[in-house]
Amino acid sequence: MSPRIWIRRAYDPPSSVDGTRVLVDRLWPRGITKVDLRIDDWTRELAPSDDLRHWFGHDPDRWEEFRTRYRRELASMSGDGKAELEGLVARGADGRVTLVFGARDEAHNNAVVLREVLEERAR
Repeated sequence: MSPRIWIRRAYDPPSSVDGTRVLVDRLWPRGITKVDLRIDDWTRELAPSDDLRHWFGHDPDRWEEFRTRYRRELASMSGDGKAELEGLVARGADGRVTLVFGARDEAHNNAVVLREVLEERAR
């Protein structure tokens, strides 16, 4: 069974169909309370490194290189990060998982890449 991995902005209201909501950013989204965000987990370890995040700066011109570098970071994870990654794959196989992110750009952010990686690992 393929995973049911969705993505949703932190600033969009949670939905009853979101399933397990997992924040996948290194930083907490500005102006949002824990109550309003309604997440089930926060996987900081799976977020892009600070260096990569700063380099990218959500610049669409850097998107393809960001995707490559971030995928490389995810592939080289060990310990807690690797366990978090495999845990999300398993959660996606068991039910819907919504990756929650804070970026404005819905097409160029780490949740998009992470969803791709999770879906590939589930196959």
